[in-house]
Amino acid sequence: MLKAEAAAAPSARPLRWRTRPEVLSLFETALRAADGAAGAHCLHELWMRGEWPQHIESGLQNLWKHAAKSIPEWLPMRHIEWLPKVYEIADGFCAVRKGRTHVYLVLLEYAEASRFEQYGVYVGMSHYSPAQRFDQHKAGIRAAGSVLKRGIELLAGPTMHLQYISRSDAVRIEAELAGALGDAGLRVEGGH
Repeated sequence: MLKAEAAAAPSARPLRWRTRPEVLSLFETALRAADGAAGAHCLHELWMRGEWPQHIESGLQNLWKHAAKSIPEWLPMRHIEWLPKVYEIADGFCAVRKGRTHVYLVLLEYAEASRFEQYGVYVGMSHYSPAQRFDQHKAGIRAAGSVLKRGIELLAGPTMHLQYISRSDAVRIEAELAGALGDAGLRVEGGH
């Protein structure tokens, strides 16, 4: 895998045109080299193509075992069936102006509270980085109850292009993105 491909945003899908055997071969090479970024792109591409969840989970475990220090923060730590849909929806939003505000997503777990979907998503915005804001939620600082109680990880990949935008754009996008994700059948919190 080229360095430019490994440095690309996940939404760019730099391996989109590679065959499945090529992606699997690149993944094995990434594991041997302890290259978390390249391995993350390989898994991400297979995920976006609808690879079996067991294969993604197994790949995530292997990647964490061999390249934990270099895995980019945008790669989720567990398989989420609807992640490709979130990328597709989030990609439809763009900001008009630059600024200091970030739109972010948090994975929520409802395993014990629901007989339906195990996971949901929280849509938020902040002038803090998404990682800082997630930590604040989990520490109870101006926390949304759903993130404090059910937030398990930041979903950084789908909203990477919605960072450093104007506050007015962020307010609009946060609400519209939450609505679009809800319309797509996801359990959504926040977005106000």
